Amino acid sequence: MNRKLFSAIFSVLISSLVSSQTPIDVTEQTIKIGALSETELIYGFAQGDQIVFNFNEVNGKELKELHILDFPGTLKFSDFKAKKIENKVFNVDEKSIYRFKFYNSALSGRICKIKIQRIPKEEKFINFNTAIKWIVKQDTTWNVYTENILIKQDSIKIPGIRKVLASEEIREEIILDKVQRVHSTTNENGNKTAVFFTLPNNTLTNYESKNVIAWAYWVGVNEESNIAWKNNQRTISTTVKSIAGLTTSPLGALALGAVTDLALPSTGEDVAYGLVDETNKDLFFSGKQYRGFDFGKGIGGYKSFTNQNVLQGKYYIVLSNDNLMQGIDANIKVSAIVEHKKFKDEKYTEYKITPIYEKKILKEPIIKTTKIPVNFDSE
Repeated sequence: MNRKLFSAIFSVLISSLVSSQTPIDVTEQTIKIGALSETELIYGFAQGDQIVFNFNEVNGKELKELHILDFPGTLKFSDFKAKKIENKVFNVDEKSIYRFKFYNSALSGRICKIKIQRIPKEEKFINFNTAIKWIVKQDTTWNVYTENILIKQDSIKIPGIRKVLASEEIREEIILDKVQRVHSTTNENGNKTAVFFTLPNNTLTNYESKNVIAWAYWVGVNEESNIAWKNNQRTISTTVKSIAGLTTSPLGALALGAVTDLALPSTGEDVAYGLVDETNKDLFFSGKQYRGFDFGKGIGGYKSFTNQNVLQGKYYIVLSNDNLMQGIDANIKVSAIVEHKKFKDEKYTEYKITPIYEKKILKEPIIKTTKIPVNFDSE
């Protein structure tokens, strides 16, 4: 017999023998599928295999769903309300992974006997390993998007004009320097008198401002007050040469805080004095209770003010003499410290940074990691 013909006949016989051989068990097991739960079995099969599937619910109860799929998810068979399936056969066209899924929707478990077999098409697949292993697979896709990207920054010069201080001067203004007669209690003109003064008004324009920042007053009686004032002038000229470039009187130095004490007459007649507004001046003359900003009685007195509430307006110094027969002369002095500022326009250049953007197409990787089953068998 021809060798080639013999070989062909032998191959046919072997193929027929393999295809008609006893099925090989993949698994035979009894499983319990819990209430409202799902169980899955996964096995690998060789190319040309026939799968023989048997299923039986031991107690004759229904199983809600039964599905058989090849991986990744092509449905090969499904049954609903299954109780028993006998010798269901599937052909495997190429090496594949099969998933056997069992779902129980009942509130009680199901006891199921499952038998899965395979009939190899070729002898070389008789010992095919149906176990599977899980591998991690990463797939990369790209997210393409457009974004404004900073490419440079431009500096733009912007000219402007701003107001700046051109000069600043602090000076003393003599507001009042007067001798006021205060009669005795028996004089027909009465023993009360008053003198008034008005502090300089604060002014503000676009390029100039004037503000009273402090002021002070001094009261002394008779000729002794002139002597005391001269002593103050000598003291100031000796100890306070200049305050911020400003030469002041003793009262100006007191207002600025350069000195805290001034000399007063050591002998003489007393005078009662008070610093009040117009309303309280009228109360003073009517003999009613009145209020003021400062009061004193003696041969002399003084006080300085820096509180913003008393740096503007009209004030009165009220005087009274309690001597029965003797009139007195009150020497009254008031000085204010005025701050004078002048402004001017100044040119300047401001630099503005402008960012320049450009649209660019960017790609961002998106990596998806999945676990997939594969055969242990390398064939």
